[in-house]
Amino acid sequence: MNLSADKICVTLGGKEILRGVSCDFPSGKRTAIIGPNGAGKSTLLKVLCLLNEKFSGRVTLDGQDLRTFGRKNLSRVMAILPQERDAPNDTTVRQLVSFGRFPHRKFFGGTSSEDEAAISNALKLTRLTDFQARQVASLSGGERQRAWLAMTLAQRPKILLLDEPTTYLDIAHQLEVMDIIAAVNKKFRTTIIMVLHDINHARLYSDAVIIVKDSGIFAAGDPKKILTAQTLGAVFNVAADTFTNSAGDEIIFPVKKISQGG
Repeated sequence: MNLSADKICVTLGGKEILRGVSCDFPSGKRTAIIGPNGAGKSTLLKVLCLLNEKFSGRVTLDGQDLRTFGRKNLSRVMAILPQERDAPNDTTVRQLVSFGRFPHRKFFGGTSSEDEAAISNALKLTRLTDFQARQVASLSGGERQRAWLAMTLAQRPKILLLDEPTTYLDIAHQLEVMDIIAAVNKKFRTTIIMVLHDINHARLYSDAVIIVKDSGIFAAGDPKKILTAQTLGAVFNVAADTFTNSAGDEIIFPVKKISQGG
């Protein structure tokens, strides 16, 4: 399913957040959205799934305007993991993951065998089967992030949107979450759209990248071609070095902030 945004404009509190943004998200691919703080990355992500409906322009899924889908039908094909989320302290991991099945349940129905299978599979994918009886509040940061990710996977979405999925995690848990996302994309051909801060995560874990700057699209395309030291200088105002790691991947390492005026 191909998701497209056409001439998206968003103004919040009298400030223009997005201006005429148009971009495409190919089916089955991983797209990273990056850019400076306040550039409009999270706003764009919320527009793409109608979590924010205060915009002009159109978002279409296979050519159909997203606003014509209906909330429940849209939730059956699209899931989002936002930055802000909360659950009651006594919620267990399995209960949290089961919330992802709500769009698929009948009005008065309980969980079906299909629901239970989806929940168990999501727990397995996120390596949380042994944690399912634990309360979410008792988990570590990395475990808790995997539990919320499992909830979105239980929806079995065709398109998965992730807003900074590795924020506040240590290096090992960041890689763990990114590896899970890559595995889901590979196994189910799920379209992944993710806001990322780590430039190298965007280079290594995405098929395409969109750079948002000054309320618009600065650049879009192959991450290995457009995420360069020169781009970091223009977008983030930092100087960077590049080197090849032991796996043969080119890595970009910011070394200093570029002073204003040069």
